[in-house]
Order: sequence, then structure tokens, then C-alpha cells
Amino acid sequence: MRIAVIGAGALGLFYGARLQKSGNDVHFLLRRDFEAIGSNGLTVYSVDGDFRLPKVNAYQTPEEMGKADLVLVGLKTFANHRYQELIGPVVGEETIILTMQNGLGNEEALAELFDARRILGGVAFLRSNRGVPGVVYHLGEGRLILGEYRQGETALAEQIAPIFQAAGLECRVVPDLKRARWEKLVWNIPFNGLCALLQRPVDALLNLDSTRDLILEIMREVISAGNAQCLMKDIPISFAEKLVSFSLGLGPYRPSMLIDRIEGRQLEIESIFHKPLQAAVRAGVRMPRVETVAALLEATENG
Repeated sequence: MRIAVIGAGALGLFYGARLQKSGNDVHFLLRRDFEAIGSNGLTVYSVDGDFRLPKVNAYQTPEEMGKADLVLVGLKTFANHRYQELIGPVVGEETIILTMQNGLGNEEALAELFDARRILGGVAFLRSNRGVPGVVYHLGEGRLILGEYRQGETALAEQIAPIFQAAGLECRVVPDLKRARWEKLVWNIPFNGLCALLQRPVDALLNLDSTRDLILEIMREVISAGNAQCLMKDIPISFAEKLVSFSLGLGPYRPSMLIDRIEGRQLEIESIFHKPLQAAVRAGVRMPRVETVAALLEATENG
């Protein structure tokens, strides 16, 4: 399968590399890594085994890439206004578009530009970060949940899932992508937000009773808001305790928003905070603690 990776950060490079390693024809749109990967290939240091791709199809503009069968979108969500510019040139009549971005609103924005029937969402559970140009560190997990923009449909997602499974990645299909998105937000909102604000890793927050309790309270707010979104099945309140128990095993893990804050990059506040807050308000639900975290992130966004 001919695959275009648009948004080749740690996520895009990792999944693209695994898909190329398993035999797919993968093409990467690159910025800072272009020269390094063109000269030395792409190296992945992984808990599943290190590997190097000596030859990678690398491009600086989407017009050079040609049409793809599948587009993996790994852009930071504050770049979504560039969807047409970056994705349009690689989309043919039968191209499938899979956004693996964080937060809410990505599938909707893609469906406005392209045929809604070709839009998939991938909820990625991946711990990875970038090293020097041309190097990715895979620290854990990598599993994917695939769903279609059209709630209840699964045929297209079931067509794509085996491609990831053949690359040795856990990938399952769900009929309710919206529910999967809100489940991910139950973790993303408290940990990304609080870790970025306090500039501390996950274990530092969980080691204190006060911040651990706050995390649980925020999680319960997100679950209540998610359950007001016409999901096919409610998220149980006990899901919060389950996620905290899981997170205790992550150690000094630094979520993506913490890394972005430390390195002075823009944060994905709109998709991870504002859009869920707007959805909650439309459903008649308030998330006061989430509102506070969002406001503090905005207030500290420019240092």
C-alpha cells in the first residue's frame, strides 16, 4: 500500500517507520529531519527492538509525493488550517485519510474538505519522542484504536486495521470513534494539562495525594461530559480509577504537552481543551476544573 505521512513528528515517524519496515511503500513529508533522513536514513530505538531504515522516501512539499492510497495525518492540531494545503495534493479518488491527532474536531474538519466516507480516526496510545534529526525513541505501547467518522460504520476501518497488525502493532476497530476520543481525553486533559503547568512528569503528580485527587476529579468531569455526547455506550465513572492505576506504572513519563512546554513550542490547547469544553457546554454539562486548567495554560502560553 502506498502511504503518505503528513506530520512526521515522533508519532508520524514511528508509525510510518513500522509500516515501511513491514513492506509498505511509505512516503514522508519532512521539515527538520529532511536532510538527516535523506543522508542517513531513519533510526528507531524501540522497546520492541531497534531498527534502521537506510532508505526513506522523503519530501519537502506534498506536491512531490504523488497520490496515496492511505494518508496518515500526524500534524499538531494547531496546524489544521493547513489541511487542504498539505493533504489535498496527495488525495486521489480512492484515498483514505486517517487522522492520528489528539483531541476533538479533526475528523469534522477533514470531512468538510474531503468526502466524509473516506475519513478515519486513530486513537494512538504511544509513548515516544524525537531525538536528534532522523532518530525516534519508542518508550512504550503503540496500540491503536481505529474508528470511522460515521458513527456505527466499521467496514473501512476493518480494511485498514490489518495493515497495522501486519506491522506488529496492536490495532482494533470500534464502531464508536467518538467514545474512543473521549476515553483518551480522560487521560490527556489532566495529565497533559497539569504536567505542562507544573513542568513535572506523571509520577510526580501521582506521588502527592492532593494532585492525584485533583487528577481523579478532572477525569470524572471529562467522563460526565463525554457521556452527554450521544455515545453508543457510556464510559463508566470507574474508568478514572483504572487510568490512574495504569498511570502509576508509567514512572517519570513526560506527556507531549509537557515536552512542548519545556521546548517552548505551541500547545494543542484548542483541540484538547477548548473543543471538549465547547462540546460539554452544548450538552449542558460544565467542567469547572478543566476550565481552570485551560485558562492557566493560556495564561502561561507565552512564558
